Amino acid sequence: MEAAADPTLPAVARFSGAHSSRYAHVHATDLHGFSRLAIDGVLGTTSLVEQMHYAISRVSGPSLRSADGRTRGITGLVYRSIHGVTGLVGGSLNLAFGQLVPRLPQAQSTPQRDRMLAILNGVLGDHLETTGNPLALHMALRYAGRPLSTDPAGLAAQLPEPRRKIAIFLHGLCMNDHHWAPVDAEDTPVDLPRRVEEATGYLPLHLNYNSGRPIARNGEQLAHLLEELTRNWPTPIDELALIGHSMGGLVARSAGHYAQRYGHAWSERSSRLIALGSPHHGAPLERIGHKVDQALALTPFSAPFTRLGAVRSAGITDLRHGRVVDPDQALLQPPSMRLYAVAATLADHAETWKSRTVGDGLVTVDSALGRHLDPDQQPLPHRQRVVTRSGHLQLLRHPEVADQVLDWLSDD
Repeated sequence: MEAAADPTLPAVARFSGAHSSRYAHVHATDLHGFSRLAIDGVLGTTSLVEQMHYAISRVSGPSLRSADGRTRGITGLVYRSIHGVTGLVGGSLNLAFGQLVPRLPQAQSTPQRDRMLAILNGVLGDHLETTGNPLALHMALRYAGRPLSTDPAGLAAQLPEPRRKIAIFLHGLCMNDHHWAPVDAEDTPVDLPRRVEEATGYLPLHLNYNSGRPIARNGEQLAHLLEELTRNWPTPIDELALIGHSMGGLVARSAGHYAQRYGHAWSERSSRLIALGSPHHGAPLERIGHKVDQALALTPFSAPFTRLGAVRSAGITDLRHGRVVDPDQALLQPPSMRLYAVAATLADHAETWKSRTVGDGLVTVDSALGRHLDPDQQPLPHRQRVVTRSGHLQLLRHPEVADQVLDWLSDD
């Protein structure tokens, strides 16, 4: 029988999981973040309804025009009052949580909570970061399921026997380091990071990051993080391999660009970038979402709903074009880094209509292999492989993919 919560504890403390197994995966800081998202949601919904009201009033009768789509007169006063009251409530909640949260015990995160935050950041990560929401993830390297320090003392304490070869695993959109391991006993029993460590001796490290941020910003931050890591590593590093799934491969390519731009030393030790199902030329589903937004904007009644389409994060939008650097920058690639690309298709053969249009369900074969009609737009993989009858997420734990990665890591 579940023990009753201590009634003398504040409600937030009881809800945080310290004294209730039902909410063991929710932290007090999460409640603070969700409360801020709720306020943002009320404000956003109110603005959407007001714009719809304005659009209808313009068609149904005379109304004062508004450059920003806001209503005027008594109607406008009502909407402004809702905004004002909601903002006041949000400010009060922020003040209350700001005083309460620092006094509560900090619980260890759980895999369930990590997955929840990964999904939330993938969809709203740029908004969470811009608004300073505590739900926003911060980029960090992890080893054996724990955050890895990059300062000399921390590295020496966490890695008493450091190795000279490192493999960095980068997850995709809305994911984290837990997704590389098999989900359950019935899942394909391939743990790629563990296979790499056992077969090649590379030390597997994981990168966790806010996948809703622009890919270029994540790539730039990763470049600086790897430079700090290699500078403080206890022993000389012979090789630093980057292995990215989906968006992770694009973030790795972006990091290579910024390493070359800033003259980072780590790029000279990184000779392999293995991309698994990475949309080098964009993902069809994001393009479809963009077309829906364009269609909604065609009529005055549906135009306000394009705001809902804008909820997609900058990271998701970047997938539309496979953008890895800022639009005004030319892509630079470290001369020592070779790209290895794996594509998947749900079809039985790689050269089929289904492979060209659907691919692995999210990324087409041509996009994953970097194929483009313009030769200047092709990443030009050093080696490539197409896995048939496989979906996008299956690439993480596919036996053929694991064998191919091991082969490429030994490729001289």
